[in-house]
Amino acid sequence: MKRNSTRYKRIEHLTTIYEGRVKFNEVDSLGIVWHGHYISFFEEGREYFGRKHGLSYLDIKANNYTAPIVNVHCDYKASLKFGDTFTVKTFILDCPSSKLILEYEIYNPTGELMCEGRTVQVFLDKNGNLALYSPDFFTKWKNKVNFFSDSR
Repeated sequence: MKRNSTRYKRIEHLTTIYEGRVKFNEVDSLGIVWHGHYISFFEEGREYFGRKHGLSYLDIKANNYTAPIVNVHCDYKASLKFGDTFTVKTFILDCPSSKLILEYEIYNPTGELMCEGRTVQVFLDKNGNLALYSPDFFTKWKNKVNFFSDSR
């Protein structure tokens, strides 16, 4: 994943940290988190990011857009186990295109990197058409949160 992360810069001041705990229904018969649940942990981080910074799915919908995920990537490093607490660091990337690129790092309580990944979301208008240019609300959001202050 490091090869891609150099393409777009992280907007560091918008980084969020979500804390969670591994539930019983998230582990397999070996007592470790089933691989698909790490994507759910990304979702928790993404939703927390959106609530904290005013870019939640409901905020996007209120502006007559949706933002479906079109790509997800996940690199597994080590396994979380039932009852473990974990943190999800969520980073938004400075991408000039009309899309959201978020990166995630999941850590165990001792600070060991367990997993890292990325999601890409595009904007669709209320008719389901792909937005080729950043929607006005997204440009206004970027200005409001000083999106460009880290990268320009």
